[in-house]
Parts: sequence; structure tokens; C-alpha cells
Amino acid sequence: MSGDKSSSQDCFLPASLGESSMSWRPQYRSSKFRNVYGKVANREHCFDGIPITKNVHDNHFCAVNARFLAIVTESAGGGSFLVIPLEQTGRIEPNYPKVCGHQGNVLDIKWNPFIDNIIASCSEDTSVRIWEIPEGGLKRNMTEALLELHGHSRRVGLVEWHPTTNNILFSAGYDYKVLIWNLDVGEPVKMIDCHSDVILCMSFNTDGSLLTTTCKDKKLRVIEPRSGRVLQEANCKNHRVNRVVFLGNMKRLLTTGVSRWNTRQIALWDQEDLSMPLIEEEIDGLSGLLFPFYDADTHMLYLAGKGDGNIRYYEISTEKPYLSYLMEFRSPAPQKGLGVMPKHGLDVSACEVFRFYKLVTLKGLIEPISMIVPRRSDSYQEDIYPMTPGTEPALTPDEWLGGIDRDPVLMSLKEGYKKSSKMVFKAPIKEKKSVVVNGIDLLENVPPRTENELLRMFFRQQDEIRRLKEELAQKDIRIRQLQLELKNLRNSPKNC
Repeated sequence: MSGDKSSSQDCFLPASLGESSMSWRPQYRSSKFRNVYGKVANREHCFDGIPITKNVHDNHFCAVNARFLAIVTESAGGGSFLVIPLEQTGRIEPNYPKVCGHQGNVLDIKWNPFIDNIIASCSEDTSVRIWEIPEGGLKRNMTEALLELHGHSRRVGLVEWHPTTNNILFSAGYDYKVLIWNLDVGEPVKMIDCHSDVILCMSFNTDGSLLTTTCKDKKLRVIEPRSGRVLQEANCKNHRVNRVVFLGNMKRLLTTGVSRWNTRQIALWDQEDLSMPLIEEEIDGLSGLLFPFYDADTHMLYLAGKGDGNIRYYEISTEKPYLSYLMEFRSPAPQKGLGVMPKHGLDVSACEVFRFYKLVTLKGLIEPISMIVPRRSDSYQEDIYPMTPGTEPALTPDEWLGGIDRDPVLMSLKEGYKKSSKMVFKAPIKEKKSVVVNGIDLLENVPPRTENELLRMFFRQQDEIRRLKEELAQKDIRIRQLQLELKNLRNSPKNC
């Protein structure tokens, strides 16, 4: 197998990297990750029989943590997703319970990084919802959310949890706004309103003090999230950006997009100067969206194309040539999306450094793919497992909103791994009231969220119009009667 991998390398080497291969080959050889390989789980350890959504929205439709796997599913009317305990592999029954409270298609789902049974979802019904999954998974369909968050006027395409602060959630809608929710109070506390089109992607730096976004207006932005101030902006005409990811503490951004010749491309940027990318590399001529995944512990970048069967991986450094091609995992089955296991859920005894959960729509299959560093020793490999962000938040919502930034609380995978978080989510008691952010009432004239709701509102308004017309007609008659009485009084003999 190792011979096949090394021989296949030149075939799939991007042209621009191949030309400069002599300059970076010594660095490549010295890398401890040059022999990383992908291992697909046995069929009995996959999740089978899942009606994966056929929605064409460019998201992963999958979220995973150390306890549960969540997958957005195809459903008639409304939107739903499955939540399956990780140990419950094999065939999933067609009547398996779902989370099905949304009135429109679910577009994105994300697990709370600090409380492993809390998941956020967003939908075409314009709402964001927070769900609490019971111990052991669902026993019946779940329709009641812990929190329903209404503030967007159009469908909501993205949700992201703040990386270091508990209970701070970001949501991006098709109203071109990013809302920042404080879940301790269940309300939006900030609004970022600097985009002129649909937001395609959001990514945080390590301590969550910066947010970077890509947008359909072809601009890449670096934003200070509390103030909504745009610190840096790039107008990407030659490299149409689709996805962006912060590269840990390197002060670098990596974007995937399309070149002016419609080839897939990646670009590396200095976060403090977006005037020009540091490098641009063409990948291939395929059309599927390229999803980037970055592992800050190993400095490895994974590129997976929507509809592709392969995953390329690279090593990133702060010095030229910045990007070194390592290898490629190949598979004949195309991927619709990929979930990524957090570090504390990996199998360190097998030297696993990354794990994908691949959605294969045609087979209704979720396939775990482990990226493994081949080592002969069975002992804990400290050089590939540095201290990593754990399951404890560094800040409370009030501290972060007050202007404090703090690095993540780190944990060792040797001692603390698979240690469950002791945090519990407490839903605030909410009263019906207006939601005012930046002086704008977000709930004023919120449009109907589904076709049925639109019809109900239409008929209700028709009844109201009919009632008002009848009331108006009666008042017209009463006015005419009073006018006649007044006229009669004026014309009576007593007034002569």
C-alpha cells in the first residue's frame, strides 16, 4: 500500500507545486506527517440506512462530538435531523426518532463545544433553535426546543459557537446579517451588518477575538465581532472566495475558491494585510466546492471537494513555501459533506490525528475515515498530541461581551481525554417582547416562515379586512342617520 501511495503522489500534485518540488522536498522528507494515511471504518462501524438530505445548500449537514453524530435528513414538511449515539453503529431503523421541530428545511447544525448534549440548528423557517439531547439519545421524536431564537427576517444558513466563551452563538442569515446570541438570556445582543450579499462562511481565530467571513459579494473580511468593525477587507476578483479558515495562531487565513478560468484554487493570506494573497495554488478543474479543514495541533490542512471521493492533505508552515503537499486519501464514493470529530474524541492509542464522518448520499451511509500517523510503538505519542483546546470554556458571556479575550483552556489527551464536561445548559425564562438590537426591532413585521403559515396569515387578514369593511359600512349608515337627524332638528318649527 505504501508503494501505491508514494507513486500516486506525482499524478495528483498541483502543477505549481510540482514545478517547485525540488525546493521543498527536503522539508517534506523531514515531516513526521509525510506518511499519514486514511483508514475507512469497517462496514459494521459505519451508520447505514440514513435518509441524508438532498438539499443543495453548500453545508456539511453533519455534526459530530465525542458522544453523538447528528445528520440532517430528508423529510416531508418541515425540517429534521437524526441524533445517534456513536456506539450505535450499523443499520438505523427507518422509524428512528428525529429532532423535527423546524417548519422549514434545516440548513446547518453545530454541537456546543462545552456541553456535549446541546446542539444548535438553523433553518429556512428563519429561526435558530437550541436542543437538549437526553442521555443515551432520543427515544421519541423531539419537537420542543429548549430555546427558539427569532431575529432574522429571512432563512438562516449558518450557525457557529464561539470557540472560548460559553453560550455565545453566531448566526448568519439571508438578510445579510450576523446576529450574536447570548443564550444565558436567550436574546441577540449584537448585530454585524457589514455584508452586502449572502454570507457563505464564518471562521474564528483561536481566542475568538476575530471573525473572518466570505460573502457572495466576492469579498473576504476580517471583523472585530463585538463592535462589528471591519478590520481588513479583500475584493477577490481573480480568486472568487467560497470558504475560509483561520490557521490557528499563525496570523494566516486560507481560502478556497474559483480562479478566473473556473479552476478550483486555494489562497493563503496574511490576516493583517489582505491587499494580496501570499500564495495562490490551482488544484484542479472540477466544479465541486472545496471544503478546507485545519488541524492547529499538527499544522495539517485537509481539502475535500463536494462530490469528490478524495481528500488531499498538506502541511502548513510560517515560512516559504508555506504549503507542502503530503498525500491524498482516495475513495470511489462521492461525499456530500463531512463531519469532524473534536480532538478529545480521537483514538490516541491508534495514533489517530483527525477523523472525518463522510456522508455518502446514494448509499444512505455515514462512513468514518481515520487519519493515522503510522507508529510502531504502543505508548502515548506526545510529539503528535500537544496540549489541545478542551471542553471547559475560558469565559462567560458577560466577560466576553465586556471586552475580555482569553485563549482556550487546554487539556492533555493523555490524561483528560474522554473526560466529560460538567457544564449544564440552563434555558432562560423568556417573556414575549420586542427584540431590539442596534436600535432595530428584529421581531417587528417578521414574515411568515412556511407556506402553510403564509396561507393562514392570508386567510386571517382576509377575515380581518371583511370585518373592517362591515364595520365601516355600519358606521357609514350610522353617520347618514345622524346627518338626517341633525337636518331634521334644524328644520323643525321650534328652531324657526
